[in-house]
Amino acid sequence: MALSKTVETPQGFIATGAYHRVEGVSVTKTQLAFRVRSYVQADKPAFGDQGYECAYDLTGENPIRQAYLHLKILPEWADAADA
Repeated sequence: MALSKTVETPQGFIATGAYHRVEGVSVTKTQLAFRVRSYVQADKPAFGDQGYECAYDLTGENPIRQAYLHLKILPEWADAADA
C-alpha cells in the first residue's frame, strides 16, 4: 500500500510519480501517529519524511489503512493516487 504523487524534493527537483509510503505507525486508544516517507522509486533511498497525526477508530480499518484514508482527505494529498 502506498500513494503516487508528483512532488518537488527539498533540493528543488521534481519527482514525477514519486512513491509515498506510511511507516512508523504508533497507536493509542484515540490517536494515530505516523510518518510518510517519500521515494523517487520504491527501491531507492527516501528523500522526504513527514509526520502526521489523526484520530484513531478502534472499530475501524487497520491503522495503516486509516493513515492512508486520513492522507487522502488532506489538501496536499488530494491528487495522490493509490500505488
